[in-house]
Amino acid sequence: MKFSELVQRLAVESHSLLCSSAIDPDLLGVAAIEEATPGTLSYIEGEKFAAQVQTTAAAALILPPNPVLQTQATDRGIAWMTAVNPRLVFAQAIAQFYQPYQPIPGIHSTAVIDPSAVIGEAVAIGAHVVIAAGVQIGAHVCIHPNVVIYPAAQIGDRTILHANCVIHERTRIGADCVIQSGAVIGAEGFGFVPIPEGWFKMPQSGYVVLEAGVEVGCNSTIDRPAVGRTRIAHQTKLDNLVHIGHGCQIGENCALAAQVGLAGGVIVGDRVILAGQVGISNQVRVGKGAIASAKTGIHSDVEPGAVISGYPGIPNKLWLKSVAIFNRLPEIYQSLRRIQRHLDLTE
Repeated sequence: MKFSELVQRLAVESHSLLCSSAIDPDLLGVAAIEEATPGTLSYIEGEKFAAQVQTTAAAALILPPNPVLQTQATDRGIAWMTAVNPRLVFAQAIAQFYQPYQPIPGIHSTAVIDPSAVIGEAVAIGAHVVIAAGVQIGAHVCIHPNVVIYPAAQIGDRTILHANCVIHERTRIGADCVIQSGAVIGAEGFGFVPIPEGWFKMPQSGYVVLEAGVEVGCNSTIDRPAVGRTRIAHQTKLDNLVHIGHGCQIGENCALAAQVGLAGGVIVGDRVILAGQVGISNQVRVGKGAIASAKTGIHSDVEPGAVISGYPGIPNKLWLKSVAIFNRLPEIYQSLRRIQRHLDLTE
């Protein structure tokens, strides 16, 4: 499409766009700034990447509101538009050129569907899908091949279940959710009572609730509890290989990166960010807006808005100072030995 046409489409979602008017190239797609070729659109997120305006081969750029960058782009014959959040507008631009695969509504002949299941309108059900008794499927749901849905589960409108995911009994999934391949939602929690002979298995009679807009990455697991429910609130996003233990309660608009693991009964407030491989112990509470950097081990409650790092997790600023000291430990040790010898304190 023409650059000017793209600007008009994006202006529907981003009303504050300003753009160059003299240059109107044809655009064939989008690309990262360092990989852009003629005919592609890219973006500059901030001053850190400003030098790439002088080197990119992109035909058009999304820029921050910076007159210097605008002039540089114009001088190079590059069309541009500005936005307060260039990355967001770039994400909206990608959607103008790319749409994910969407099967045509219909039920594949190899699907096995219990007669008691309720299927909404315009649902796509792929090959070898199994839908058990009492399942409720909303309208415009897409179920890719080999998905298994256990009895009495509920799937909300427009939700997408990718190939080979498993939805266990009584799980409730809201509208507009995405469950990626290999994810398991609502399996038994890890509940065992120690007895002299070993372990007594505690029945997991609860269920899992995913509210609207939740996304669950590939091979992630969300367990149901012995009683009650495990809940993931509105618009929270889980990366691949995330484990949510039984009875956890995760707030709205959280982001959990790959290999995060939550033990049972963890409570996470709204808008919390957990970076890769963060681990949280049983019954811990993480306050609203908190951030844990990669590999943080959280063993006690975290205050709202806190930024923590390390194992065990401590305030990020303190952790950075500690790491700087840790890197100097050999030097500090040698200094200590010299002081001990000078004071004749050596053993």
